[in-house]
Amino acid sequence: MKTTLVFGGSGQLGQCLKKVTNERGIEFLKFPAEEEANVLNVEALEKLFETYKPEYVINCAAYTAVDKAESDVETSRKVNKDGAANLAQLCKQFSAVLVHVSTDFVFEGNTPFLLTESDVAAPINVYGLTKLEGEQHIIQSLDKHYILRTSWLYSEYGNNFVKTMLKLGAERDELNIIADQIGTPTYAIDLAACILDIIEADNQQYGIYHYSNEGVTSWYDFAVGIFDLAGISVKVNPIRTSQYPTPATRPVFSVMDKSKVKLTFGINIPYWRHSLQECINRLQQ
Repeated sequence: MKTTLVFGGSGQLGQCLKKVTNERGIEFLKFPAEEEANVLNVEALEKLFETYKPEYVINCAAYTAVDKAESDVETSRKVNKDGAANLAQLCKQFSAVLVHVSTDFVFEGNTPFLLTESDVAAPINVYGLTKLEGEQHIIQSLDKHYILRTSWLYSEYGNNFVKTMLKLGAERDELNIIADQIGTPTYAIDLAACILDIIEADNQQYGIYHYSNEGVTSWYDFAVGIFDLAGISVKVNPIRTSQYPTPATRPVFSVMDKSKVKLTFGINIPYWRHSLQECINRLQQ
């Protein structure tokens, strides 16, 4: 029994972890209540570690409001850097392995090449910067860690692009969607399964790993795919990023190379449209 504490359990990925653990009949994941599991409350965290004595810790807790982070740097840094640092310190103290979820936004994303784990991280927004600072603190203070960078996360839970598009598609006849930002959507159920596979493998090949679904697409093509698979008729117009300015700058190309996670853990990664169909089927049920 690899007793595992999950932080950020009420968020999108946390809820997907609950679903996958239920489907697999896994009982070693513990989801403490939010008031007990505040990653900024060191005293409360220590009590949880003392109570459960976890072998593994999964950190899904993050400040993910990318545009809001530009004007709320302090909160973003507290959650994404200090929160990660607190968990890393306690994992070291209690000899636990930390599985930390990070982002493709740690990259500048200005060249059309698959991004590997060894490529230089150079964030171009506050969210990416604070997530990178969290990564760096974990690497410096804790040997036993897996950092999983992911991208364009969606699921049946929480707020995400797929659910937003389905809502807007039901309300409008026409939408303008950015076509010059390229990446890969990730079904959070697939990411949750990957995290559990890593824990169950217990192979101690610690470090940074990339995980998203397979394939490459733009936000425009992603939206078209959503409407196509959901059977919704709506006109989608491709627009440039410059036509839809946001407070935070996004990477133009942030497609990650997943070779390392596939080879190390023997993981099969689904193609993004196949996973999208599965999510839409569940949402429509």
